Amino acid sequence: MKLIEKTMNKFSKDEEKEDGSKIFQTIEVAKVDHRRNVPPPPSTPLLEVSTGDELSLLPPLNFAMVDNGIFRSGFPDSTNFSFLKTLGLRSIISLCPEVYPENNMQFLKSNGIKLFQFGIKGSKCLPGLENEVWLHLRKHQNEGSYTNGNSKTTEAFVNISDLKIREALKVLLDEKNHPVLIHCNRGKHRTGCLVGCMRKLQKWCLTSIFDEYKRFAAAKARVSDQKFMELFDVSSFKHISMSFSCSSS
Repeated sequence: MKLIEKTMNKFSKDEEKEDGSKIFQTIEVAKVDHRRNVPPPPSTPLLEVSTGDELSLLPPLNFAMVDNGIFRSGFPDSTNFSFLKTLGLRSIISLCPEVYPENNMQFLKSNGIKLFQFGIKGSKCLPGLENEVWLHLRKHQNEGSYTNGNSKTTEAFVNISDLKIREALKVLLDEKNHPVLIHCNRGKHRTGCLVGCMRKLQKWCLTSIFDEYKRFAAAKARVSDQKFMELFDVSSFKHISMSFSCSSS
């Protein structure tokens, strides 16, 4: 912009000091419109929105990668099939006891995916009873009546079957089944327990195992699930090689 300084020859009484010196001078700013000589910017065409298959790649609820060739999620439905196809799955581990939907079975069949179903009931512990459940388990453990491999003893209180988790873990650790997707209904508790037991084999500390579990379970994290993972005995799996693991053995 062009600055023009204009000297004031006459001042009012309010603009002069008593000795007649200037109080201020006015600077007038002349606005110059440079746009007159500048051509308008070229119009930008609108981005075209593709309506191809990439827009239908919707992952299931709580989907995440667990390790190389291992994924987890909630129960997938038909809106997730296009996304699941991109994973090249060989198998799915379902921890739900309900009959697998026919639509899902057709998807598995058409894509050569094997289903391993371990029906673990998703019953909830009554609010406020979590600590009582754990104290009861501790009591039985101290008395020698609690056995980690006895699903009848644990399932009545923790709702997680030790035996079924062990069988599911065998399938999970077999690389012939990879890539594999683990899921329950919401991808939180049952799936979290299976993943947590695998993490013990990867020699994760309990704090890290619980942190991962809580990221998915959030406000619905259960003390009983965490105690189940803490007490889970992985000694019978230590002979299994985990070359797929991202972490060091």
